[in-house]
Amino acid sequence: MPIKVVGVRFKKAGKVYYFDPGEIALEKGSHVVVETTRGIEYGEVVTAPREVPDEEVVVPLKQVLRRATPEDHQQIEANREKEKKAFQVALEKIAVHELPMKLISVEQTFDGNKIIFYFTADGRIDFRELVKDLAAVFRTRIELRQIGVRDEAKMVGGLGCCGRELCCASWLADFAPVSIRMAKEQNLSLNPTKISGICGRLMCCLKYENDVYEEAKAGYPEIGTPVLAPEGEGKIVAINIFRKTLSVELQESKAIREYPLQELKFKKGRGECNCGCPARQN
Repeated sequence: MPIKVVGVRFKKAGKVYYFDPGEIALEKGSHVVVETTRGIEYGEVVTAPREVPDEEVVVPLKQVLRRATPEDHQQIEANREKEKKAFQVALEKIAVHELPMKLISVEQTFDGNKIIFYFTADGRIDFRELVKDLAAVFRTRIELRQIGVRDEAKMVGGLGCCGRELCCASWLADFAPVSIRMAKEQNLSLNPTKISGICGRLMCCLKYENDVYEEAKAGYPEIGTPVLAPEGEGKIVAINIFRKTLSVELQESKAIREYPLQELKFKKGRGECNCGCPARQN
């Protein structure tokens, strides 16, 4: 039986969570107050109400309590001001306790029942005394949450080497695993400064561009395949999917030449390459 859901996001480029809109009329861009496992939260509708099969959602869904009111907007603004003050207080307390940690961001829940302090550190930090001091100042629940450098970049934001706003801070909701193999697949320089983002980790765009490279290379023979080029025998050492050429290291001269695929002949008896490309007989 289909279930009516609405997608809500609580932070820019954050994850989308689904709720039961009930009989409340909502559209994309609406602001709502919803019930979550963390308590009452304020978010933005990013997926208009629609029906989905019940097997695609985890039931029971939490409820959308109401469309946000002007008072709710004022509460959010007040929370933002409290977060700024809390950030400064936390910096002072961290200095007093001489803790080796870097405060990144402060978040107060909509209902004010909890303040979350996000920080980075090289190892585990004993912040029990810090929590006691912060709780004495703010008279509410305090949570200190250690995050990684990629999460730090997402929260702080900035510009990438492409000159545009960081993907993680502008639209990328989830971090996907990125490997050095992806850089090799795309024939990129393996210089860490050229393939790393401002977080110091491999750039996220290596991941979502990689499928294009893999699909394009499916029509080419593998690296190391023996071939007969116009200038003699050799082996394939590189593939350029944009120029649609293959680089061949010639057996006798050790020189590397670039040829279109149709100019190369594959050594007799090879049949087809493992990749399925049309390897021609000599």
